[in-house]
Amino acid sequence: MTFEVHAQGAVHVFDCFACAIHRMAPLCEHCRVQIIGQGVEVEGHWYCGGHCARAEGRVGIVDRV
Repeated sequence: MTFEVHAQGAVHVFDCFACAIHRMAPLCEHCRVQIIGQGVEVEGHWYCGGHCARAEGRVGIVDRV
């Protein structure tokens, strides 16, 4: 059984969620980890959390626990 993910005008076909996550999850622009679940976006840039965003010079980012 397969499923489709429609994103940014493209259709991706997968047979498991792990493959979909590996292909579709954004990467943190500081530490390069795949962002699965929560991350932060600042002005079009993705980070895994506030720490990495601040390390890249972004201000005003607060992690919520």
